[in-house]
Amino acid sequence: MRDTARKVEEKYFSNLATHVEFLPVEWRSKLTLDGDTVDSITPDKVRGLRDMLNSSAMDIMYYTSPLYRDELVKGLQQELNRLYSLFCSRNPEFEEKGGKVSIVSHSLGCVITYDIMTGWNPVRLYEQLLQKEEEEELEERWMSYEEQRLLEELYITKQRLREIEERLHELKASTISKPPVLKFKVENFFCMGSPLAVFLALRGIRPGTSGSQDHILPRTICNRLLNIFHPTDPVAYRLEPLILKHYSNISPVQIHWYNTANPLPYEHMKPSFLNPTKEPTSAPDTESASAAPSPTTSPVMVRRHYGESITNIGKASILGAASIGKGLGGMLFSRFGRSSATPQTMETGKDGPEGEEKKATTVGTPPLPHSSSGFLEPTVELEHRIDFELREGLVESRYWSAVTSHTAYWSSLDIALFLLTFMYKQDQEETDKSNLDTI
Repeated sequence: MRDTARKVEEKYFSNLATHVEFLPVEWRSKLTLDGDTVDSITPDKVRGLRDMLNSSAMDIMYYTSPLYRDELVKGLQQELNRLYSLFCSRNPEFEEKGGKVSIVSHSLGCVITYDIMTGWNPVRLYEQLLQKEEEEELEERWMSYEEQRLLEELYITKQRLREIEERLHELKASTISKPPVLKFKVENFFCMGSPLAVFLALRGIRPGTSGSQDHILPRTICNRLLNIFHPTDPVAYRLEPLILKHYSNISPVQIHWYNTANPLPYEHMKPSFLNPTKEPTSAPDTESASAAPSPTTSPVMVRRHYGESITNIGKASILGAASIGKGLGGMLFSRFGRSSATPQTMETGKDGPEGEEKKATTVGTPPLPHSSSGFLEPTVELEHRIDFELREGLVESRYWSAVTSHTAYWSSLDIALFLLTFMYKQDQEETDKSNLDTI
């Protein structure tokens, strides 16, 4: 990522005074966890696949285990703070001149980083559930007068105990100032191939009525949340429908190819509906090859319904991975497929009347708020878009990319440009403004 970002930086952002530095946060190898116990119980057949599962899926199992969760959280938190302190000691002017910090997370790293920033704790959630059950039991279950009196007395005593504990914590907090969890404010939080949405859904997060990011991540903690995913990554999920439900029917924003000439700024890209017509699950991948490419779709293929797509891709990744076996390891870091014959003039906003017609007929996704799809017309929009989708390559196999796409984010030039675009956003705007003032 550092190498690809440097190439993109030299090409597009060389006129800016500031500079983006990527610091790798390697925290996993320092953890002891179970030692080599899992490795010792792993069978030898298809070892390449098993090692991949042990190093990725196994971490999710560790994180959901109460025995190891705190070790994972503290390991990442300490390394983030250590790296930031070290960087500031070597660059003393960074904080003085208002340097900004962004975090780029991948897979489970997105969930752990989110929990560090928000201070989410499963123990607190468990206590809230117990309290709710007690209240419901008092209200609903028939019981004798004596039993009811004793339960009410127990409930009042527990409430009093909680109040005393809270006062004690407040007293301790006032005498000993608790340091912040992270030593820096997070400007941009980039999630790549992230299962964060699933974790939040399982924690009880449901869509709201406001289009604010605060519903899942307050802006006082992090200024901007951005969720990046490849359409065939079986581990990645969308975040926008957790804020506003009707966004499950709205396309994620398409990430520009790094060599697109004069791309439309992301904030000017209008939302469009996904194709509401469901395709049969047994349909071959080549059935939509004749569809005309549009800036609102992946280049060759008409979009499938997301619930259907994720299920099929999940099956495909397991079947495909099982057939690959030991040769898998070396192939995981292949870059996203892209044909050299890809048209470079596919720019959003430069379609003209014909392009607009293509959007309406090919994709069936007219811009908001008009809808012919039968969905409810949304009255609320997101303050800013969160879900950003990479474009599928023209020669890309969906089954194969379901296996490789989850690890290929780091070497993508498209993602490097996307990250730098948002990191340099303020500097770019100031430079453009000063150029206009000069003119």
